[in-house]
Amino acid sequence: MGFVKTAQELNDIAALEMAHFYDAEMLIVYWETKPEIVARLLPPPLCPASRPLAMAFVANYPRTNFGPGYYEGALFLRAEFNGQAGNYCLSMPVTGDMGMALGREKYGFPKKLADITLERQGDRVTGTMTRHGRCFFQASARLDGQANAADFTAVIAEATAPDPDCAVSYNFKQFLSPDGRGFTGFDYHPRLVRAETILRARETHFGTADVQMQPSASDPWSEIEIVRLLGAVYTVGNNALGNTKAIAKVDAGLFAPYAYLRWDW
Repeated sequence: MGFVKTAQELNDIAALEMAHFYDAEMLIVYWETKPEIVARLLPPPLCPASRPLAMAFVANYPRTNFGPGYYEGALFLRAEFNGQAGNYCLSMPVTGDMGMALGREKYGFPKKLADITLERQGDRVTGTMTRHGRCFFQASARLDGQANAADFTAVIAEATAPDPDCAVSYNFKQFLSPDGRGFTGFDYHPRLVRAETILRARETHFGTADVQMQPSASDPWSEIEIVRLLGAVYTVGNNALGNTKAIAKVDAGLFAPYAYLRWDW
C-alpha cells in the first residue's frame, strides 16, 4: 500500500467492518468500589449502575485482522445510558501503535502506549502494566475454580446480562481544536460512542484474584478504590469488536473536565 490508496484498497478497508482478535488471552478482575467514586468519574450523560462495579483486564492479542499482534489493558466502570447498561472505559493502555490508533481515532477508546506483560505458569496468571517506569497495575489469579467473594458468579451474571458473550463499552469521541477554542476547546461537540465486543471463549477459568495498584500521576488507576475484591476470569478465544455507533451529542462545556484520559497533561 502506498500513501494514496487505490479504489480497491479503499474497498478492502471498508470491508473490515469488525476488528478481530484471534487466540486472545485475557485475565479479567472484578471489584466493588465506592458509589461516590463512580459518580465523580462518570461523565454526563452516563449514570451509575445499581452496583459500583469496576473491572480491569490484561490481554495478549497474538493475531488480528488489522495489524500486528499486541498487548492491551483496560479499566472500566459499570454505567448506564438511557437505562441501558454498559462499561465506561477510563483507560486502555496498549503496546502497539496501530492498535492504539484504531481504538482512539475510530472508536474513542482512551488509549496510551505502555509496557504490558501477561504470563501464565500452570494455574497462575499474572498481568502488569507500566508507564514512565512505574508499575501502576498488577493483577494475578490462581485458577482454582474459586473466587474472592461467594457471590462472584451472581455478580458476573448481573454485570454481563442480557448477553454474557457481548460486552458493551461506552466511550467519548472528541478531538481538541488546533486553536484551543472552538466548542470549549474541541473541533466539534463530543460524541458518546457505543461499541460491542463479541467474546467467543473456548477456554474459561475462574480464579482467586490479587490486585495491586500504585499511585501514578499519569495513570491514576488507584483512584478506583477496592472495597470488595470479587474474583478473576481467565479466557482464551476469538474476540471481535464492532457494531459501533455514535448515540448522543454531548455538551462540550460539561464534558471538558473528563476529556483528558488520552494524555498525561
